[in-house]
Amino acid sequence: MLIDRQGERLPAWLDAVRQDDLPSLHTLAAGIDRDIDTVTAGLTLPWSPSGASGVTADVRTPDRPDKRMVGGERDAAGCSA
Repeated sequence: MLIDRQGERLPAWLDAVRQDDLPSLHTLAAGIDRDIDTVTAGLTLPWSPSGASGVTADVRTPDRPDKRMVGGERDAAGCSA
């Protein structure tokens, strides 16, 4: 279903999950049911992450110094030394 993009098989899979004695999968099935159209589209339609690839690769957290700056250290106010 995932590899071959066969989202149309999702309802049958969800029915089989509900018949099994696996409470964790019942919770998953209930979550999928809340947005079944979106999940089905995600399993059916082709997609590519290429447009956003690398966009967030240069994100820095505020508490981590920017290593590219000279000295690489900041004081309590966030200013470089």
